[in-house]
Amino acid sequence: MTSSKVLTLLAALTLAACSSTHEPQLGPDGQPLPQLYKITKRDTAEIPTRVLEAMNSLRAARGTSPVQLNPQLTAAAEAHSRDMAAQNRPWHWGSDGSSPLDRAKRSGFTGEVLGENISETYETETETLSAWMALSDTRDVILNPGATEMGFSWYQEPSGKIWWTMVTGKF
Repeated sequence: MTSSKVLTLLAALTLAACSSTHEPQLGPDGQPLPQLYKITKRDTAEIPTRVLEAMNSLRAARGTSPVQLNPQLTAAAEAHSRDMAAQNRPWHWGSDGSSPLDRAKRSGFTGEVLGENISETYETETETLSAWMALSDTRDVILNPGATEMGFSWYQEPSGKIWWTMVTGKF
């Protein structure tokens, strides 16, 4: 009976040693595979402010004036994020043929639309902003010195995929 207890204890210790350290799985590029980013209700309230603060920090580093969140541009961004998900493709044209200008006007924005950034990803808003900063055309939308207004929104599918949209403009 004692030998069976010893064997059981040894087996348990062996199994515990096998599962004690969990190394992140790496993709073909050697980087850790992304973790699912599930947007919570709390995140929903905080994300626009986090993006606004990060964007204005980037603009300040370039000597560019800050932008402010604009509810009409945010409504246009939200509508487009949902529409891209319904179309299952990231692009600047709505399923009804609308452009960023059309969507902003439809949302009640009376100023001039200066640019739109979009993304289809599983990444956080901060990672998405960083990816936009890595490309000249999307970076130009973020840093445009003429911009005074910004709308930012997203749609997250049940699978976790997120459709991000940023719209910039001025009055």
